[in-house]
Amino acid sequence: MGTSFENPVGGLIIHLIYDVLICLFFPFCCKYGIIFAAKQYRRQQKGVKMAKRANGEGTLFQREDGIWICQIMIGYKPDGKRDIRTFTGKTRKEAIKKREEFQRKRAAGLLVAEDTRFDEFGAAWLEHHKDNISPTTHEHYRYTLQILTDYFGRRKLVDIKAMDIEQFLKKLRNDGRSDSAIAHCRGMLFQIFNKAAANDLVMKNPVAFADKMRKRPKKRKEAFTADEVRAMLRDLPENQIGWSIRLLLCTGMRGQELLALEPRHIAKDGSTITIEQALVRIKGSVDIGTPKSQDSYRTIPVPENVRYCAKLLRDTPNRFVWESPKNPGIPCNPSHFSKLFKEAVGSVEGVRVLTPHCCRHTYVSQMQALGVSVETIQSIVGHADMDMTRHYLHVQESIRKEAVDRFSEAFAKKGKGTFGNVLDYKKSS
Repeated sequence: MGTSFENPVGGLIIHLIYDVLICLFFPFCCKYGIIFAAKQYRRQQKGVKMAKRANGEGTLFQREDGIWICQIMIGYKPDGKRDIRTFTGKTRKEAIKKREEFQRKRAAGLLVAEDTRFDEFGAAWLEHHKDNISPTTHEHYRYTLQILTDYFGRRKLVDIKAMDIEQFLKKLRNDGRSDSAIAHCRGMLFQIFNKAAANDLVMKNPVAFADKMRKRPKKRKEAFTADEVRAMLRDLPENQIGWSIRLLLCTGMRGQELLALEPRHIAKDGSTITIEQALVRIKGSVDIGTPKSQDSYRTIPVPENVRYCAKLLRDTPNRFVWESPKNPGIPCNPSHFSKLFKEAVGSVEGVRVLTPHCCRHTYVSQMQALGVSVETIQSIVGHADMDMTRHYLHVQESIRKEAVDRFSEAFAKKGKGTFGNVLDYKKSS
């Protein structure tokens, strides 16, 4: 068989195929050829200078304002679009230097993941800490993280700067958040970004460069006066809530420790109470967990005048001293206890209706007034350190008045005292 040129039919078929291909691709080639030519023309008209590209250099050109632009493609984004990085410089050398620095860091694994969002990483951070914290602390962390996520949400970690942190903290203040809540939010942000920096998701922790909010003057913690304590010990009802309030006032127990007590934790003679568990709140429900800190594990001596209260509370067939009235075998909800507390305290004439936790403040301040050392108070109430105990200490107005009265009496007494009788001296002069 001859060649296609020798065979008229074969030659005709080849020419037909060639003509078809020309018809199909000629418009395409013309279209994109024209577009490319137009782009080159516009660059020339605008004064853009194209530089010859070396291997791995990407696109390098100079804008009409003299700024050099260097672009490289490093891959594709999750949406399928090309991931292009752009570097600028006043000179060609500067733009290339920035590109080379980027490539060096990328090769060394020092670059950040620019697409990591705050809400995603925050959730991962909390999940990582879940096994290392108590259920109560985890619930508190979850609540705080929600505040952070409501503000920063889907923002990228790399886009959050120190100024953004400061604006967030100011918003919390303007929204009426307490200094404690603001400090917790800042502390969690610091931990989250520290972990992000450790995993090369950000180059530095922006919280470390954000100004702290100035703390507002602290509101003095409230406590019952000595007269109020005497009135409650005398006039509180002789029932479960009355016995419990007396114990709170005279032992410094936390409310969540009292509600977690089982009969086995109270000595038969009522002389001691052992703290080895505490009530915790998890997603609106209550459960038994560990005490607040390692130092909270302790045995509390019970004063003689309220030991009968401990013995009466111990004498119950229930699992807990305070059980839920609706769910046997489940500890009492703190809200229910607080309601009964306020009703009982309100029934005593001349006593302010405060909170159950104020009993703990009262115990610490009264122990201070009696001259008990901070170290001893710390061991009884179960504080982790003396700084926390000092935080509770405050001199009540009733104690201050009593001290002034004693001073006045000392100077007014007649006899051989060192200072004599000041009042008599005033009369004689």
